[in-house]
Parts: sequence; structure tokens; C-alpha cells
Amino acid sequence: QVRLVESGGGSVQAGGSLRLSCAASEYTYRRFCMAWFRQAPGKERERVAAMLSSGITAPYADSVKGRFLISRDNTKNTLYLQMNSLKPEDSAMYYCALVEGGSCYSTIYQYNYWGQGTQVTVSS
Repeated sequence: QVRLVESGGGSVQAGGSLRLSCAASEYTYRRFCMAWFRQAPGKERERVAAMLSSGITAPYADSVKGRFLISRDNTKNTLYLQMNSLKPEDSAMYYCALVEGGSCYSTIYQYNYWGQGTQVTVSS
């Protein structure tokens, strides 16, 4: 059973930065996609960034383009999301997700595994 554990969320003022981490364990897939989703109260869960096991990055959400950067440390089986120039509208629960295979899907339905989420709150 794949296990994903997020960390790094918190409260920050607008313009600040945070780095989220997602530690993955107990998976044996050779090809997979790992993604960061977020969900604000009353809104649908949206994908903000994703990366294939090959290192290829999927397009970022327009709302975070140029401010967020996804990366992965293969030696630690950890996915990161560096978030810079944070805005109040970035406030949400951030989730890490994984799907086996060679595609990074933009919707939640194809992802088999999810972390518990980490809260990000940006104050103005």
C-alpha cells in the first residue's frame, strides 16, 4: 500500500514562501506521476503541479505559474512544492497524489493514492 505524507504547511503573510514536502513509501512502480492538488473551502480540488517519474513536469496551473516549482529528490522518495510570492488566494489544503503509469492527469479521479493534506494559510 502506497503511503504519502505531506508536511511543510503553515501560516505566512502575503509575499512569503513555503516549501511543501511529500514523502512517499511502499511503492514499487517504475512509471508514475506525482502531483500537488489544493482545495479551498467550497471549491473543487485542483491540480497545481505534477511531475512524471521521468522528471518531466506537467504544465502548472495558470494561477501558480511562475511562483510555484515542483521538484523531487529520488534518493529520499520525496516530492516538493516550492511556493513563492504567496497570495491569500493560495490558502487551501494541499494534497499530494500518485498514479501509476505515464500520464499526469489534471483531475482527481485517476489518482489512486492521496496524502492526508497540509494546510496553507496566507494572510494579507
